[in-house]
Amino acid sequence: MNNNMIIHKAIEKGEGILRFAPTWVPRSFCRPGRRIKLHPDDYYILGPERGGIDERWLASTTPADNGPGTPSDEGLSYIVADDEGKEKVLLAEAVELLKGEVIGEELWSKYEKWPMFSKFFDNLGPLPHHVHHRAEHAARVGQEGKPEMYFFPSQLNNHGGEFPFTFFGLNPGTSKEEVKECLMNFAKGDNRLLELSRSYKLSVDTGWDVPPGVLHAPGSLCTYEPQFASDVYAMYQSVLYGGHCVPESLLWKDTPQEELNNFDYLIEVLDWELNVDPDFYKNRFMAPKPVKNVDEMKEEGYIEEWICYKCREVSAKRLTVLPGKTVTIKDNAAYGFILIQGHGKCGVWDIETPALIRYGQLTSDEFFVTEKAARKGVCIHNPSKSDPIVMLKHFAENPDLVIE
Repeated sequence: MNNNMIIHKAIEKGEGILRFAPTWVPRSFCRPGRRIKLHPDDYYILGPERGGIDERWLASTTPADNGPGTPSDEGLSYIVADDEGKEKVLLAEAVELLKGEVIGEELWSKYEKWPMFSKFFDNLGPLPHHVHHRAEHAARVGQEGKPEMYFFPSQLNNHGGEFPFTFFGLNPGTSKEEVKECLMNFAKGDNRLLELSRSYKLSVDTGWDVPPGVLHAPGSLCTYEPQFASDVYAMYQSVLYGGHCVPESLLWKDTPQEELNNFDYLIEVLDWELNVDPDFYKNRFMAPKPVKNVDEMKEEGYIEEWICYKCREVSAKRLTVLPGKTVTIKDNAAYGFILIQGHGKCGVWDIETPALIRYGQLTSDEFFVTEKAARKGVCIHNPSKSDPIVMLKHFAENPDLVIE
């Protein structure tokens, strides 16, 4: 069966809801936090040179930028059309073939692709203070700017890891000269960049907005990260908590050849005003916001909340279907979703939250809802007498989102 036939079979079988196989991504500079349900024997199954698996990518048409030895399809989501996983096709191919039928005509007309993905990032320790480039700087290396957001699901955070604090931006009053000096000292040991920043204690079931150009050193909670479809970044911190070192090559990652060793260019990459914003917490922190009156939703059998809502290009909701309830939920945009608690039915599909996943094993916890199916409404049934169904829904541009 060719890919065209598989795509149409999957659309027809799922009545507009597509089932995904899990997409695992290793990082050579990270250590798995072991909270994303992968079997303990499989976190290093790709070999020590590739690193441990500490990410699961969701609804992705974006290849992972993991350097030499990276498979061409790493990071890409596969649609499966049969229960054995033998009939599969990339989400990217389905979008390219069916265009607006999958993601919506307006989104296709604007981007000609599915322009976001999400991930579970599951690191044992903190990451370096780093930046995702804005559009104008990413374009110089053939990439796109990358806004992203964080949410810390309680279901995936049975422990906080080594350092559940995240550094964001720079202290108000920090000068560009001070940051430049830190960057020039990158190869001399600890460049002490974090001394110019401030950390925030992370709380489960809350989140943060991280616009492109903002320095951030993510903490060690397992994080749900909706983001624009790009893997552009540069690491600005040299030595991490616990003495883990960052190679200097990552300081210059995604820097144009003609700007290599130009430290002024690294400063230019930063959105300076956002980094030194004295009201960073007020402007970037996100607590869940109900989509409408909570008592009214409970009467109908569910609770739905915006969890990532400060960015126009990418957003996310958390949907909870109460025990014993059946609901129909409508959205005005296509979305991917990942189940993090419970089991039941979603449209024609059986859905369930696995306790343990082997590498290469199919699951029934991740799906994609085409725009037509989303507008028609998705019927979700929770047969449990005690356990809610909880899913995280990731969108690209969503006309229902109102940014305050």
